[in-house]
Amino acid sequence: VQLVESGGGLVQPGGSLKLSCVASGFTFSRYVMRWYRQARGKERELVAAINSAGGITNYADSVKGRFTISRDNAKNTVYLQMNSLKPEDTAVYYCNAAFSSLGYWGQGTQVTVSS
Repeated sequence: VQLVESGGGLVQPGGSLKLSCVASGFTFSRYVMRWYRQARGKERELVAAINSAGGITNYADSVKGRFTISRDNAKNTVYLQMNSLKPEDTAVYYCNAAFSSLGYWGQGTQVTVSS
């Protein structure tokens, strides 16, 4: 089982990034997918979630209207489009797969928002 995130980097405030998480080793289309983030010195927090079919999404209040989660079950990939980025969005972003009692994590990708 593997979840591999990519797309992080350094971006100026107001800029955009698109994160990707490619899954392998399990039946991706059955799993709820979530993006979490963890800023230095803070607890990991849920950013966005999408159901297995991709028709239902949820967002943290802090990112509503700026971030969009989506998935492509044919490509075993979940995305996080991040627009209007703020310095407080700086964190390591992790993708998570969940189905019943099963759960998997990626290794994370760093997003830094700074001028």
